[in-house]
Amino acid sequence: MSNPLKWLRKPINLVLMAIATTLFVISQVTISQALAPHENHYEIWGSDQSNSVPGVESLGVQGGLIWIWDSQDVEQQITSGVTAQPLGCDGQNRPGDGPCDVNVVFPPNLAEYDQNRPTGKTLGDLPGFGRLHGMLTDPQNKYLNVNLFTPGGGYVGIMDGETKEAIALFRVTATNASGPERSVHMSFWNSDGSALLLANLNGKLLERIDIVRNQDGKIINAIYNKTASLGVGKGMEVVDSAKVYRGKNAHNHDLVGKVLGNYNPTALADLTPSGQCKENGCTAENNASQGGRPNNLIICPIVSSLDHTYITLAAGGLLVADTKTTPMSIIGEYSNEVVNGAGCGGVEVDGTIWLNAGVSASDAGATQSTFSLYNLDDRAFSNRPNPPNTPAPVVVYKDPTNTTTNGHIGGEAANTTGQLPGTTTRHDNHGMAATVSGAYLHNTDRIQNRIQVFNTQTLDRTDYDLTSADGHGKGLGACAAASITDDSNLPTNDPAPDLMEPSPDGKYLFVAFRGPLPVSVGHSSQGSCPGVGVVELTENGASGRLVSVLRSSNVTDSALSSIAGGHDYQGSEHSDLHGVAIRRHSH
Repeated sequence: MSNPLKWLRKPINLVLMAIATTLFVISQVTISQALAPHENHYEIWGSDQSNSVPGVESLGVQGGLIWIWDSQDVEQQITSGVTAQPLGCDGQNRPGDGPCDVNVVFPPNLAEYDQNRPTGKTLGDLPGFGRLHGMLTDPQNKYLNVNLFTPGGGYVGIMDGETKEAIALFRVTATNASGPERSVHMSFWNSDGSALLLANLNGKLLERIDIVRNQDGKIINAIYNKTASLGVGKGMEVVDSAKVYRGKNAHNHDLVGKVLGNYNPTALADLTPSGQCKENGCTAENNASQGGRPNNLIICPIVSSLDHTYITLAAGGLLVADTKTTPMSIIGEYSNEVVNGAGCGGVEVDGTIWLNAGVSASDAGATQSTFSLYNLDDRAFSNRPNPPNTPAPVVVYKDPTNTTTNGHIGGEAANTTGQLPGTTTRHDNHGMAATVSGAYLHNTDRIQNRIQVFNTQTLDRTDYDLTSADGHGKGLGACAAASITDDSNLPTNDPAPDLMEPSPDGKYLFVAFRGPLPVSVGHSSQGSCPGVGVVELTENGASGRLVSVLRSSNVTDSALSSIAGGHDYQGSEHSDLHGVAIRRHSH
């Protein structure tokens, strides 16, 4: 007699196999989550330029706020609407205790030193400790730089990303190159985190802090190397040396740092290696030696993996420097007709450096319109200087409405349409980020609230907007709901996107959104929802849509200012985020 259960064996076996397979998959997912790097857990650091001190008459001159959000809280805000709370910097670093005041992170009783000699001054005695312009994470993912941009101030600090405490603080060199003498527009880490390259904008100096680490990557010293300084102005003289600040931070730990070396007169001299003026007007002999660089206020020193630094300049032109030499040395030079001015965005993809061009930060920028993009082969530069304008950059894109400014030839002399949404026709290219894959570059247009996307292989261009739900005009975007409402004449749903960075997992772009009282470049960057915009990337990184805003707020600041081409805001919201950085969790 046959076994009646044998007909059941096959389906039972299939069920058991399915259960075993499911358990195996679950275990593998659990194991992979435990072993995977921490791309899915990171922090978003936003740099708020507004004053953190009440009663100040001018925008962006005292203090600033550091906004830090945990990515898990951000995901919860996106999915459930629960507002992500900023972390504090008091050692507990709890959600809801932020934002962090730079005047607390760097206490005012820190003592100033010139080399190893105390000057008798403290940080609190000195002007211009304000306007937090941006922060960037080092290659070791342990520290962030702190750039305080108030003209005449010129401070750059270093913070520990894990503990949120100050590690070092310096003040850059003052020169005769421009009226305010010194300022730090931004600083950039070199390829391996062994140096911090400083854009001393008003000092017209590229400067270097040499970073000393132990075998675990911990910074044990930071040496401001005066001998490394490279001047890019004309008739340059040092009027005040770089300074270092010592004492206890807010966590009662000692700051590190030294200032060493001597400024090299050859590195401050007028001419490039080809005999051209670094900056026009260095000689009256003949126009041929002018070089084509009218005003060399340093905007951003974009650093490549070969440690070449692409020094973008306010009025246009470009200088390429070898940052490994002491002093740093010029290995490439371009006129402003070849590389137009006021660009700040720059990234490297597979050995190619991409640089943008936008409008001037000065008052002249109020009637300028510029959206341009270039690229250069970084491997074409070596320790031997190239002839001027060699190799020629690839002109990837120039908007056909660009005005005749900052070296651009052709177009209208001025665009007087202001910056109000719906009426302005101006453009301003500023922030740039590559997708994690490197396949696409996203460029912000601060005025038009759009992101222009370039395929890094084909150079094809597409775009999406930050004002609609889908990025292509359908439904209201997240900025509309997060907009300021205490001044009915301020246009809403106006993100005013600035600098940005991708999330480590490639899922998002985090974009700094400007406020109704922009501290810098006020003629191009007035916005209605200050904070950090969360852009979900779509189409494998070729497009995106704004899904949330991490709103920042500062009602302590009380300074007001007229906004060229925009609306003279009269409300109480002063927050103004200019930069955003990402720090991966190490555990």
